[in-house]
Amino acid sequence: MSKKVWLAGLSLAVGMGYVAAAHAQAKPEVLIKQRQAAMTLQGKYFGPLAAMAQGKAPYNKDTVARNAEFLSVLSRMPWDGFAESTKDEKTVKTAALPTIWKDADKFKQAQEHFEHEASKLAQVSKSGDEAAVKAQIGAVGKACGACHGDFREKQQ
Repeated sequence: MSKKVWLAGLSLAVGMGYVAAAHAQAKPEVLIKQRQAAMTLQGKYFGPLAAMAQGKAPYNKDTVARNAEFLSVLSRMPWDGFAESTKDEKTVKTAALPTIWKDADKFKQAQEHFEHEASKLAQVSKSGDEAAVKAQIGAVGKACGACHGDFREKQQ
């Protein structure tokens, strides 16, 4: 093995170790703020899609494609912010219910379902089939709402 390859591998391993250690030491309040930020962005990019699907805004295929791509990426972001260390955090207001940690398997299934539906929307948005896109926007909305129904405190 060449010295350059060996050094590159060592550098990569050290870097990965640093990232893992940094993540493991993340403060609970930081994790909560990060997951909330990701979900806020999900709402930012899903809102216009929902409005189009409901006929409250004109359909724009370019906006749909862009927002669907962003939503697909964002759908995978908040979940590591639900670390066990965040469940009793009191310094940051959160609507997360204890059910998240009591029924972790169901929460994981809800996450995966939302990610799947968001990914599918990104794919369907490329088809140009407005009816299919609107139907898939509805499926994303249902997946999002189902998770909120079981794992999020009701908002007034």
